[in-house]
Amino acid sequence: MNRIAPIALLIVGVALLACGYDAYRSVSSGVSRIFTGMPTDKALFLLVGGVVLTAAGLGGLSRGTGPK
Repeated sequence: MNRIAPIALLIVGVALLACGYDAYRSVSSGVSRIFTGMPTDKALFLLVGGVVLTAAGLGGLSRGTGPK
């Protein structure tokens, strides 16, 4: 029961990373990179959010209570 939240965070984090990667590789993000040198804000938010949630999920799983 204690592992449900970290697993959910991990799943959502990986999904955000996948969506962020797709947004980063999109045409609009490519055009933004040409003119500003940065991808779109949406792509950045998705990638950063995915990294944070994935790290939180992995951190939660690594803090397991262990056998009692």
